[in-house]
Amino acid sequence: VQLVPSGGGLAQPGGSLRLSCTASGFSLDDYAIGWFRQVPGKEREGVSCLGASDGMIYYADSVNGRFTISRDGAENTMYLQMSSLKPEDTAVYYCAASTSCGYTYYGGARIVMGYGMYHWGKGTLVTVAS
Repeated sequence: VQLVPSGGGLAQPGGSLRLSCTASGFSLDDYAIGWFRQVPGKEREGVSCLGASDGMIYYADSVNGRFTISRDGAENTMYLQMSSLKPEDTAVYYCAASTSCGYTYYGGARIVMGYGMYHWGKGTLVTVAS
């Protein structure tokens, strides 16, 4: 069972990047999928998730309107299209599969949550700087 990420790197503020995560050993269609990110010294935070059976999509307030999550069942791959990038988007990004996902509020802002985590991919670094 693996989730192999790709697509991280350096982008300028206002630019775009697309992260991919290809699964092997299991089908992404059977799970909720999510993207999380972590900055050194801070807790990992949920960025976006896409439900398994209901197809619901959730975004954290910090990325809503700028990031788009999707999956390709035929390729068994999940994506995170990131646009209008900001320096504060700089982080290590992780893909994950879980039983379900949703959102909650922390400090007044909506954050994404994964429930029943099944598998994590290795992190990929995204740096937004001019």
